[in-house]
Amino acid sequence: MDAGLWTRGSPLAYQGASHPGVTCVNDENPPARPDAQALLDMMAAMPQADWPPDPATYRAQYRAMIGLADLPAGDLAICRDIEIPGPAGPLRARLFDAREARVPGPALVYFHGGGFVIGDIDTHAHLTAQMARALDMPVISVDYRLAPECPWPAAPDDCVAAARWIATSPDALGHSVTALALAGDSAGGLLAAATAIALRDAPAAVPVIAQLLIYPATDMHAACPSLDRFGEGYGLTRRIIDWFNQCCGADPDDLRAAPVRADLTGLPPAVIVTAQLDPIRDQGRAYAAALIGAGVPVIFREAVGNIHGFINLQRAVPSSQGDVAAMLNAFRDMLTEAEADRVMAQAAS
Repeated sequence: MDAGLWTRGSPLAYQGASHPGVTCVNDENPPARPDAQALLDMMAAMPQADWPPDPATYRAQYRAMIGLADLPAGDLAICRDIEIPGPAGPLRARLFDAREARVPGPALVYFHGGGFVIGDIDTHAHLTAQMARALDMPVISVDYRLAPECPWPAAPDDCVAAARWIATSPDALGHSVTALALAGDSAGGLLAAATAIALRDAPAAVPVIAQLLIYPATDMHAACPSLDRFGEGYGLTRRIIDWFNQCCGADPDDLRAAPVRADLTGLPPAVIVTAQLDPIRDQGRAYAAALIGAGVPVIFREAVGNIHGFINLQRAVPSSQGDVAAMLNAFRDMLTEAEADRVMAQAAS
């Protein structure tokens, strides 16, 4: 697969960065889709909670909101909780698979979003079940430790440890793993990117062949134009982002919290998806551009007129279902090619 860029709906743009194949555009005032705007209007009319929130209360509110805004997970052949040995004790995880039995093949490791403070394998169960069906591969969703109870770098340490364990084909999975794919949304997108870098530098038992980064944070302390433009009134706000970062406590010099500033050469191909009306949109755009500049194959998509979190809003914002389906189609094609390349390379060695 050659390094390149494919876009749909919106050109890739990032102010302040110049990379081959990147078109800078002015999209300061894009309209929201009607269904996304209806959700934003409803949220604006709701009473505002006290600030700053209690983390446990905020987590419960987020779970309740997802229960109303997202679709049910649906039936699968396998949906069971497992335990992963973590650096500070067992980590809860969940295995999703559309098949009861499998021949050896790749497995996808998923890291949920939520600013390193909220979210869990239950809030993202619909998406991970959807991925297992659409990609026809086992998906392991990981509950890494959350801040502020477990500040940085607990989350990236857990994610790397979980990926390494899954790469060993443990009995709990029920089949042999030949390769890993890494995926995550928002904060989980950052964790997937950081894990891909860690496993490039110190490989696991099997290779990482692809990554799916959904509206990822790629520099926790970066200022960008989209934060100024969409930092209020579009769901995720600047105030929430600042609170997440305060709870997390990541060192600004730690490149695990800023993979866009790391050496990106030799990373696996990536599908990167952003939302046009997202305050951290430009971080995803910048990471796509940086990967392309490092020679990494990239498929870039932007959900035009949509907002941060749309993968968990497929009931409340029904048009998001099309964005998710297209994202998974693109990633399935990338995985098929990447796994074929791995098999041919293994046969030639």
